[in-house]
Amino acid sequence: MAWEKEIDELARRTELSQRMGGAEKLKRHRDAGKLPVRERIAALVDDGSFREVGGLAGTGSYDESGELTDFTPSNLIMGRARIEGRPAVVMGDDFTVRGGANDGAVGDKMIVAEQMAHDLRIPLVRLVDGTGGGGSVKNIELKGHTLLPRLKSWPYIARNLATVPVVGLGLGSVAGLGAARVSASHYSVMVKDTAQLFVAGPPVVARTGQTIDKNDLGGSQIHTRNGVVDDEAESEADAFARARRFLSYLPSSIFELPPRAEAGRHAAENQQALRNAIPENTRSVYKIRTIVETLVDAGSFMEIGRHWGKAIAAGLARIDGWPVVIVASDPYHYGGAWDRQTAEKYMHMVDLAEQFHLPVVNLVDVPGFRIGLDAEKEGVMRAGVRALTAIAQSTVPWCTIIIRKAFGVAGGGHQNADRFNFRYAWPSAQWGSLPIEGGLEVAYKAEIEASSDPEATRARIEKRVRGLTSPYRSAEAFVVEDIIDPAETRAALVEFAHIAAPLRQAGPARFGYRP
Repeated sequence: MAWEKEIDELARRTELSQRMGGAEKLKRHRDAGKLPVRERIAALVDDGSFREVGGLAGTGSYDESGELTDFTPSNLIMGRARIEGRPAVVMGDDFTVRGGANDGAVGDKMIVAEQMAHDLRIPLVRLVDGTGGGGSVKNIELKGHTLLPRLKSWPYIARNLATVPVVGLGLGSVAGLGAARVSASHYSVMVKDTAQLFVAGPPVVARTGQTIDKNDLGGSQIHTRNGVVDDEAESEADAFARARRFLSYLPSSIFELPPRAEAGRHAAENQQALRNAIPENTRSVYKIRTIVETLVDAGSFMEIGRHWGKAIAAGLARIDGWPVVIVASDPYHYGGAWDRQTAEKYMHMVDLAEQFHLPVVNLVDVPGFRIGLDAEKEGVMRAGVRALTAIAQSTVPWCTIIIRKAFGVAGGGHQNADRFNFRYAWPSAQWGSLPIEGGLEVAYKAEIEASSDPEATRARIEKRVRGLTSPYRSAEAFVVEDIIDPAETRAALVEFAHIAAPLRQAGPARFGYRP
């Protein structure tokens, strides 16, 4: 057979590339509770769909006659596959080869993977388990010189954030550029207990005088609470399922529109229950997620970032099959008031909606920005201004349901005031420049203090003013367009979703995505 020798050599090199770090290191990897990278890819993508690119890249050893004697494969595996039937690019670090550090042309492969996703206009999933191209101290001896950090891959990473859906999964101890690659995504996940993320790991940190375990330094219990990473998975299988589900709501790129689900277009919950969802006592809390799950298609709400920015419950859902972004106030955290993290999370969700042409459904119960010394120290106003700017820049359709409070500057940011948006209020709604409770002592201070019975005077003034705060008074003045029976909200959202669908326009957003 012609080229028999060359074909045999190809088969041999292919076999060598498949062995990864070898049996001993693979066993150690499994004993740590982690899947080898090739099994990770197989578990993520549709069966048999992965087509590797650059599988022969690595470092070969040769004898004096130029014959290959040994081969260390690249510790970055990448290629094309299908996820839920749609094309995607997948790249994964192989920790069993030099801990996933820069080796065997991994830097070039990383750039090609990013290019491939961008130019083919298909999603990118990064399985990160190592420094991911940042190099290691041992590289200095191997190369004979040190490298000046250039971040050659970062322009491609930034460009992809503005073009295709990007998912970052932290599956082991990731530091430096590897940590950045997890966070530089539209959706990021860490596996609880087996994944850690840090600027520098414990050995480097120890030089500063801090001796700390890797999980205490950078475990998911830290980074899914501070917003560096969106969500925490119980296992690798859970992380892969989350990635697949996230991508199902999004188009393959900004040049397409989000797909409508073919099945499951009904709401499972009793809509009449919404009439009792909001307590009469304005200081009482309620479960916002129950309200969201009642309104959206059954089982379609995928919450993102539950453990950070907790004054809103946010994520993706479907209304009669149409994908939407959900932002919903959660009174269990500061009564729904925006702290810095909440404002940042709000902006994150608005940017996601704008980038991938997703209408926004906003359930509002916002007493304003968080107040007090801690709020001022954390710089809530700067973060709040950034979120309000993102809302003002938004062009996708919005539907706002004011379910209880909408006060102050934060309450005013419930939609873009410069364009038409759907807006409804429940009978439980109340709004103003500030809550009555906080404003009476200022506005009527002299009258209250001059009274012989300040408490009775205050109560009398509050009753009089509250009589003017009814949402029906506002509706008479057309301050709010419509007040609806909460049980009719689902029908209003279905109408919104159908009207919004043809208004969505594929193409680049007016501004790049802000990770």
